[in-house]
Amino acid sequence: MAEEPEETEEHDGLQMSFLDHLDELRKRLIQSVLAITIAFAVGFGFADRIYDFLAVPVKTEAKKYRLARESKLLGEDTRVALTQNLKEGDTLLYTFAMDSVLDKVKVPAGTSVQAKIVNKNGKLVAVLAQNWILGKTVIPQDRELIEVLGEAAVLPGFDVRDELVITKVGGAFTLTMTVALYTAIALAIPFLLYQIWAFVAPGLYQHEKKYVIPVLTMGTVLFIIGATFAYKIAFPAACNFLLGWQEGFQSLLNAEDYLDLILIMMLGFGIAFQIPTLSFILGRVGLITPKMLLRWWRHAIVLIVIIAAIITPTPDPTNLMIFTVPMWALYFLSVGIVWMFGKPRQTDEEVGDLATNE
Repeated sequence: MAEEPEETEEHDGLQMSFLDHLDELRKRLIQSVLAITIAFAVGFGFADRIYDFLAVPVKTEAKKYRLARESKLLGEDTRVALTQNLKEGDTLLYTFAMDSVLDKVKVPAGTSVQAKIVNKNGKLVAVLAQNWILGKTVIPQDRELIEVLGEAAVLPGFDVRDELVITKVGGAFTLTMTVALYTAIALAIPFLLYQIWAFVAPGLYQHEKKYVIPVLTMGTVLFIIGATFAYKIAFPAACNFLLGWQEGFQSLLNAEDYLDLILIMMLGFGIAFQIPTLSFILGRVGLITPKMLLRWWRHAIVLIVIIAAIITPTPDPTNLMIFTVPMWALYFLSVGIVWMFGKPRQTDEEVGDLATNE
């Protein structure tokens, strides 16, 4: 009889009133907002570096598209006959057919320079015939012009032609705030997952509350994997597909539109990759079973397509599949997770009795 007050107290802890739930929710929301605010300050301080990092995928794909487009627009190479008759000391007038970059300075299409042929290490090459002042930069005489006799050098990294554009007066400020906000959400993910766990924990038995560490670890790791998958695989594939439709157009990529696109994809995949985490929780407390997941797999596939269609930032089927296929794979991975870790739900008393018998 001495244990009854403790059992009653524990039972009362599980039976929270509606007002208690509201108060608990309010507390968790306030703590979540505070965490995001603190993380926002950190993200704001590093917004420039974070933006440069986020812009790499689209700049890479845009550069590939630009080089392919320039190669096509330059047409057939008819320089072979000319190069066979060249000799050291000859001079040429070279005109840049496309916007180019020389020593990090943009050279507009149509710009002409005088070049001369010299012998360098037994090979004829074209160099500047005289010093050339390009803007505020002096390109020295004898600087090699690979474009004249060979293919233009593709410099590592990006140049001014690969930069994204801003079309609004306050665009840069909005961009910085957006980067800081999404960075804050990403940094706060472990704490936000804990707040969700803390909100539902009063409805769990004592032994079920011990799952908090594996759940938070799994959720954080899977979010990082999902965001990385979007950054490294999903977005480049989507970007390559979308840029392929811009044939015949001059591409000016809007920085704000792009940022919304990649951040939505990274957050979307980070959240979508939580399917195994949710399945682990529900399977561990006995609310779902592998048989149940397999029985409803057709419904799950349709539901995943609907969810992917909602969160996919573009209406094309290619991007829809980029979102959908990984989520299908995660669903069936969840079946294996529930099969390995799932078990019928037990009360604390049943767990204690089982331990005693063992």
